[in-house]
Amino acid sequence: MTYHINGLQPEDFKPLFDLSDEELNMRDMVRVRASAKPGFPCRISLVDAEPGETLILLNYESHDAATPYRSQYAIYVREAATQAAEYASAVPPVFQGRPLAFRHFDADGMLQGASLVLDGEVDRAINTAFARSEIAYIHAHNAAHGCFVARIDRA
Repeated sequence: MTYHINGLQPEDFKPLFDLSDEELNMRDMVRVRASAKPGFPCRISLVDAEPGETLILLNYESHDAATPYRSQYAIYVREAATQAAEYASAVPPVFQGRPLAFRHFDADGMLQGASLVLDGEVDRAINTAFARSEIAYIHAHNAAHGCFVARIDRA
């Protein structure tokens, strides 16, 4: 089974970096500097920021389906991220080295299953979920912190 994992579009976030810290705070956002790697996973580039890099921490609606499963939570985006990551049947760096929670959705945005995915099991877990014909896409979240990492679509 082939699949695609894409980062978020940088154009949606670039204007935020021109705002003052006060303007960001008024929008419930925070400018931060990465202090360690890993620890600051960018949802545009799907890599962890290098120490010293500037990011915006913001609330993001990752699942905007008109269902009870609508979801939003905090994510990081890197100022240096200029292009959305694209992975075809490959695992991005932010999926590696951390446990993930996969949420399996049908075409109507209804949850049809979930799985806990440990490091090294991502590809197998994606293929297992997509072996079920009713699964249209998967949302990957960090298992410990709960934040959205990326959407996985059938190719």
